Amino acid sequence: MYRPALPLKLLVATQLLLMLSACGGSRDVSGQRLEIVTNALAQVGTPYRYGGTGPNGFDCSGLVYYTHTKAGIDVPRVTNDQKKSARRVSRSRLQPGDLVFFNTGVTTNHVGIMIDSTRFVHAPSSGKRVSTSRITDHYWHRNFTGAATYLN
Repeated sequence: MYRPALPLKLLVATQLLLMLSACGGSRDVSGQRLEIVTNALAQVGTPYRYGGTGPNGFDCSGLVYYTHTKAGIDVPRVTNDQKKSARRVSRSRLQPGDLVFFNTGVTTNHVGIMIDSTRFVHAPSSGKRVSTSRITDHYWHRNFTGAATYLN
């Protein structure tokens, strides 16, 4: 049986990244930033799985762990530890590959990976799939708790 899922996902992810860059939606994306964003976009459509670190399922921090590990960057496994150990970034200086954190419960418990200045990739919640959202959407804007990076 022919299964083009992964190559097709990677092709779509690369095309989306190139399109976003061409539209002026992001700064020059190269090196590890490009690798992290490409790795994340390649997972769009993958099912959410609590505790999942891929490639067959992810939770939000598992997606960060997977994309960064594939790019050769050691990061903690859980959201709060990812936020604590990364270097803070101001919201106005977000770049592709930076992490954005949200309070969707009692504490900061959700993380996504920036694609450009407004879009991020994340594993939303049970029953959903890895997808993209805009940090400017009311829900995400209201619940934003900070941004950080493991990149230069």
